[in-house]
Amino acid sequence: MMRSLFSAVAGLRTHQTRMDVIGDNIANVNTVGFKRSAVTFKDVFYQTLRGGSAGTGDIGGTNPQQVGLGVTLASIDVVHTQGAAQPTGNGTDLMIQGDGFFVVEDGSGNEYYTRAGAFHFAPDENDANNVYLVNPDGFYVVDENGYPISIPTNALSYTIDRTGTVKYIDPTNGQLTDAGTIKLAKFANPAGLEKVGSNLYVTSAAAGDVQEGTAGTGDFANTIIIPSALEMSNVELAQEFSDMIVTQRGFQANARVITASDEMLQELVNLKR
Repeated sequence: MMRSLFSAVAGLRTHQTRMDVIGDNIANVNTVGFKRSAVTFKDVFYQTLRGGSAGTGDIGGTNPQQVGLGVTLASIDVVHTQGAAQPTGNGTDLMIQGDGFFVVEDGSGNEYYTRAGAFHFAPDENDANNVYLVNPDGFYVVDENGYPISIPTNALSYTIDRTGTVKYIDPTNGQLTDAGTIKLAKFANPAGLEKVGSNLYVTSAAAGDVQEGTAGTGDFANTIIIPSALEMSNVELAQEFSDMIVTQRGFQANARVITASDEMLQELVNLKR
């Protein structure tokens, strides 16, 4: 069989994967805190028809003769650029401006990381006296000490400032009381985090060591939390549609190679009648 057939099939498969990623990006254009992914290709191994040789006193050297055998995926990278801000007017909606992720925990104490700050206060069946700051899946937002952030059920009001500090007015004495400061986390390589759905990430060896802190301090000195706003997706439709056109043309070109190779094989078969 012709090598061009296998190369073109590899091209079809990789371009299909790229189109899958583009489709996911476009589908999540309005998903809070979503980060787009980008696909890169690389060539695969080569078949050497003739090796290269060094020159002598009489003749020059020759270059190797190699035929490539197609393309494969090099990487699918998550692009962690800042998304646009969308004001909501809801005091528990929070947006990170700068580096970092919110840290949330499930009921088993497993940590997840997210840029989607669509939080709300919800009751807990094990604690009738307090309501807890949670994400849409009910995971607890934790403070700098790793404890879930909560306020009394009968608190008169609450505020969340630019450092992520949650305060409420104690109904017993009318005093403004600190309920904790929202913990942030960041990684040397945030693209190494693994997506698990629901706008959540989990750490991996590729992400590096986690750095934890609070907005406006230490490693997060240039990070602030904006209340009553959400970070929208960083998907740019113009970029995605341009990539879609390039991907579609690449897919079509590889399909044409298969068609041309098939015609050449047909001519070869027809040599014997």
